[in-house]
Amino acid sequence: MLVERYRRLLGMPGVRTLMILMFFARIPGSATSMALTLHVAIGLGHGYGAAGLVGAAATVGIAIGAPLAGWVVDRYGLRTMLVITTIGEASFWVVAPWLSYPVLLVVGFVGGVFAVPTMSIGRQAVAALVQGEQRRTAYSLDSISVELSFMIGPLAAVALATQVSTSTALRVIGAGFALVGVALFIVNPPTRGDDEIVGERPPRREWLNGKLLAVLLVGLGAVFVLAGTEVTLVAVLREHGQVEWTGAATVILCVASVLGGLVHGAVRKSLPQVVLMALLGALTIPVLFVDSTWWVVALALGPASAMCAPTIAATGEQVSKLVPVVVRGEATGLQSTAFTLGAALGSPVVGFVVDHSGSPGWGFVGAGAGGLIVAAVAAVLIRRSPAPAQPISASAIS
Repeated sequence: MLVERYRRLLGMPGVRTLMILMFFARIPGSATSMALTLHVAIGLGHGYGAAGLVGAAATVGIAIGAPLAGWVVDRYGLRTMLVITTIGEASFWVVAPWLSYPVLLVVGFVGGVFAVPTMSIGRQAVAALVQGEQRRTAYSLDSISVELSFMIGPLAAVALATQVSTSTALRVIGAGFALVGVALFIVNPPTRGDDEIVGERPPRREWLNGKLLAVLLVGLGAVFVLAGTEVTLVAVLREHGQVEWTGAATVILCVASVLGGLVHGAVRKSLPQVVLMALLGALTIPVLFVDSTWWVVALALGPASAMCAPTIAATGEQVSKLVPVVVRGEATGLQSTAFTLGAALGSPVVGFVVDHSGSPGWGFVGAGAGGLIVAAVAAVLIRRSPAPAQPISASAIS
């Protein structure tokens, strides 16, 4: 059953090409945070606190730029947006090695604004190519692709920065983004299905309603838990003198997430998004009581990690259902902003818990509790919101 659903999905026109393209397209983006951190801390010698500020500036820029890029896609098409963002982002990474720290701090924000939104491009194309219940399978496969990209990008950044130079790592990322932009421009993945009626652009208040806000909040909460878990995992392994095993532990978590995503995409009816979010938070908390070697801690986090890809996939599926086609680009941009803010909040908030508790394991409680709070607020928003009008397609009226 599992294999059959994915076989049918990959047999649909354009889907296989899209999945392969987006897997490679997301690798440069997955390497950016690690490369910037190493360049500032090692290449410029300013320490990890200063590196965090550059990362925060870029994060704010990405949060602002993602919905703007989506708006450009809605109004002027994907290729127009790609020309703007590819030139902007590739230029940042090419000149970054020559910038002093104060200038890099400012330009990092600008680079974030012009970031190529590979995450939202993939989600828009999935919605355009796949209809009906197969969308869950498609978004699950897309989430799995993201996991695999993030298993490669950071490792490549570390290898280049430590074995060659941090400047080389930045330049390679810039070249990667240029190649990604050109490839996406040539392939030009669809952002609207052939049978989808675009119609007039509705006022933002009509589609940015309580239910969509709940979906975006769940996306933020999921990444909050993941970012907090990563910080806590490093702290726990450091306390046990096993920090060198962080990479291996992370691979175990990614594998668990991939398996969860495969199951989520294969079932006919999955758990509601809020329930998935609650499970992600609830299953993280008990890891507080696992005080053992690195692989035991990683396995204990496995059940929570298995909820990761399904929760992210459900977010994309819900966005595609709740918004009209004409604003899909902006909506997926807002989804990317939610993910970005979740990462920006998760690390410092849970890091504060780790620093001010008797045991670093309490970070798992902080991350999980944050996820549960988000799930509760999202449930309230959904309950109090009227059912929105569904996007209309030609097939629905034929």
